[in-house]
Amino acid sequence: MTAETSKEVWVYIEQEEKAIHPVSFELLGVAKRLAQDLEGITAGVLLGHEVSDLTSEIFAYGADKVYIVSHPALAYYRHRAYAKALYEVAKRYKPEILLLPATPLGRDLAGGVATLLETGLTADVTELSIDKATKNLLMTRPAYGGNIMATIICPDHRPQMASVRPRIFPMPERKEGRTGEIITVEVELSEEEVGVERIGFIPKEKTVKIELAEVIVAGGKGIGGKEGFAKLFELSKLLNGEVGASRLAVEAGWISYEHQVGQTGKTVRPKVYLAVGISGAIQHRAGMQNSDCIISINIDPKADIFKISDLGIVGDWKKIIPALIERIKKEKGLG
Repeated sequence: MTAETSKEVWVYIEQEEKAIHPVSFELLGVAKRLAQDLEGITAGVLLGHEVSDLTSEIFAYGADKVYIVSHPALAYYRHRAYAKALYEVAKRYKPEILLLPATPLGRDLAGGVATLLETGLTADVTELSIDKATKNLLMTRPAYGGNIMATIICPDHRPQMASVRPRIFPMPERKEGRTGEIITVEVELSEEEVGVERIGFIPKEKTVKIELAEVIVAGGKGIGGKEGFAKLFELSKLLNGEVGASRLAVEAGWISYEHQVGQTGKTVRPKVYLAVGISGAIQHRAGMQNSDCIISINIDPKADIFKISDLGIVGDWKKIIPALIERIKKEKGLG
C-alpha cells in the first residue's frame, strides 16, 4: 500500500473466546505515544463475531477509535478469514502504522496481512519510535542471535507493520469511562473461501503463567541439574511466583521449555526477577531486562547479569537459597 495514509496508528486487538489478550493493551500504550509524535490518533481493530461488548475495554486502555468487523466466519481464528478481514479494513482506511502482538496467533496473521498489503513487516520488535525528520517508524529488534540490535525502517510502503512480543512495553493506565468513535466495517466472507472448519477444540491446560507472574525465580547453567531447580520451585511457591530458566538449563533437560526466558523463550516483566546461577548472556537479558527489580546470585563476580541487576550477591546459591527459604518460612510462621 503506497497511497496517502491517515495519521492513524492501529493495534490489532487479539481476542479469543471474547477475551482480549493483555498484550493488546500494552500495544495501545505504545501506539498512543507514536500517534502523539505523528500528531495522529490511536485505533484498535477488532475482528470476531458479536464482540462489540469488548470496545469499552479498548477505549479504557487508550484507543480513540475502534474498527469492528463482525462476521460468523470470524467466530474463531482461521488465517484466511482473519487475514482477508484485516487486509480489507487496512486497504480501505489506510493506517500509517499497524502493530500486532508477536503471539502465536499474531505471528501467523501478521505475515499474511503484510503480504496482501505488499508492505514490510518487522517481527519481534523490542523498541518503537518515530524519526522526527522523516516521520518513519523506527523498529528495533535483536539480530544475529541477539548479538546486535538492528533498527529497521519501511520508508516506501504503508502501513509500516511490526509485531511486538508480550511484556516488552508497560501496561498503560486503565481509564474507566473513556469513549471514542466506533466504525463498523462490512467485509464479504464465506466458509467456502476460508477452506478450514474447526470440528472440535481441546484447550491445553496451561500450568505455567510465567508471562504474567509478578515474581520469578529463574535458574541457569550454574544450578547444575534438576535437583537444583527443586529448590527454586520451593522458593517460588513461598513467594507466590513462577520458575523461569535460561536456554542452557532448558536444553540440558533440567526444566521444560515453557519456563524459558529470553530471545528464544518468553519475555517477562515481573516486579521481582531473581536470577540464580545465570551468567547474563544478551539473549537471556532480552527477555527479562525490563523487570522492575532484578536480584542476581552468581559465584562469578564478573558475570554479565550483574550489569543490569539492582542487587547482586556474589556467592554459592546452594548456601544462599536454602537460607532464604528458611528465613521466609520463619517469617510466615511455617516452621
